[in-house]
This record gives sequence, C-alpha cells and structure tokens, in this order.
Amino acid sequence: MAIWNLGSINIDHVYRMDSLPSPGETLASRSYSIGLGGKGANQSVAAARAGASTHHLGAMGRADGWVLERLADSGVDIAGIRRLADEVTGHALILLDAEGENAIVIHPGANRAIDETALPDALSNMAPSDTLLIQNETNGQVAAARAARTRGARVIYSAAPFDLEAARAILPHATILAMNAGEARQLFAGHPGDLPVAGLLITMGSEGAEYRDLTTGQTWHQPAFPVDPVDTTGAGDTFAGYFAAALDEGRDIPAALRLASAAAAIKVTRPGAGDAIPTRAEVEAFLARQPI
Repeated sequence: MAIWNLGSINIDHVYRMDSLPSPGETLASRSYSIGLGGKGANQSVAAARAGASTHHLGAMGRADGWVLERLADSGVDIAGIRRLADEVTGHALILLDAEGENAIVIHPGANRAIDETALPDALSNMAPSDTLLIQNETNGQVAAARAARTRGARVIYSAAPFDLEAARAILPHATILAMNAGEARQLFAGHPGDLPVAGLLITMGSEGAEYRDLTTGQTWHQPAFPVDPVDTTGAGDTFAGYFAAALDEGRDIPAALRLASAAAAIKVTRPGAGDAIPTRAEVEAFLARQPI
C-alpha cells in the first residue's frame, strides 16, 4: 500500500500582520518568514509523517534545492519531481493576522507545467491497494486520476482552490471528494443532484469534520479538538494527508477522522505550513491525552 500525490510544490512567503488589509489599504508586517508549502507538498508531508509510503509527482524550477531536501527529510519519495529549466518554483504570499486567519496569493509556476503525457508511466507501479491524492493547484489531474482508476486504486480529490469546471472534470474518476464547508456549498450549488463518488469528506474548522458514505448513506462526525490556533495555513492539507494515510493502513472511517483531526489540531498551534505538520508520534501522544 502507498500514497501517490500529484501535487503542487510552493515556497511560502509569510507576512505576519496585526490585521489583514482592506482593499486599497497598505499595512506593514510585523515579521517575515519563508518555508515549504503548496497543497500538494503539504499533503505529501502529512501522509509521510503519518507513516505512509508516499510518492510525490510534480514539478519545480531549477533553483530551490532546499525544497527537495525538506520533502525527502520528511520521508517523501521525490523521484517523481521534475526540475524545469524555463519555469520558476511555485510560490505563495501569505498574510496572517493576529487571530490566525490568512489571505493567500499563489503564483503556480512549474506546478502548471507538468507533462501530462508522462503521468500514466509515472504511475505505472501503482497497485490496486494504493491511493492517489490530487488537488487543483496543478495541471494533469484528470490524466492522473484516470490512470489510477485504471489500476484499481483509490482517488482522493481535494477540490481546492475551488473550481467548478475542474471539479466536474474530476468527479467521474474520483473515489472520495475532500473539501471544506465553503467549497462544499459552492459544489452543491453548481452541481445539484447526486455526486458520482463513493464518499464526501467535509472539514468544518472549529465544528469538526464529517464523512458521508454515499453508497450506504451513513455519516460519521468528528468534533474538533479544542486548541488555541496560531496559524490555520495547511490545516486542511494536514487533515487530508493523515486521513489518506489512515485509510492506506486499513483504519476505518471513524479512526481515520480522529487521527486526522488530531494532526490538524496540532498543526494550527504552530506557525508555518509543511514544516509545521506533526509527526505520527506527536499525534499519538496528543490523542493519548484526549478523552475517548
């Protein structure tokens, strides 16, 4: 069993503010930092730190070798990451206010220049027991999802950043659709009726998360663990990566939800994105202190 992730790789430039600027307003930041990010990279780091064998497929520029080192140090197989001479590594400008809320601008760079024709070969070693993760920050999602389903693998699609047309294109090839409450509202409004997926994973911030089995009609809800948030960036990616890793190791839905919720709870107490994702040992220690 293994996780394969066609995902974005970004360098996060984080500016800490007292408040987020309004339109036309200029504010000075209190601090600046740089770190590993991108929805794809974050999910790969989360899955690997959860203990799953994790292969990342993606692209970045020729510079920024430290990004590959960070991924590899987290246990991610980086053999499927291509270095493109005529593209820059994707990056994000993140404004973070005193309450932990954020506003983000992304430049996709190499993330949108992936060779889609090479994806079936890149997934040629995928087994039916494996899982493919995909998000909306790269190109090639449909090609990868189709190749994964041809091999009998599970496909978990994070519908973020939300794009209705991208979601419609992926749905016929997805097994599980993962999104936050806002993204879910947009999808239900733009795609009324039944969804052609087996399950819906919806994260709801402080209200927890739920999984809807669309084949049986059963729903499980996981309350959020109470913590004092510092930085919510990457919390949903942490949840998705841990949830996928839990399913990959054979855990049932309630156990996967609990593990993923704990990982996300720890993440929001730390500044940063990929670099702040907890290890499995940290998550298990956190859960040991929680009531059953």
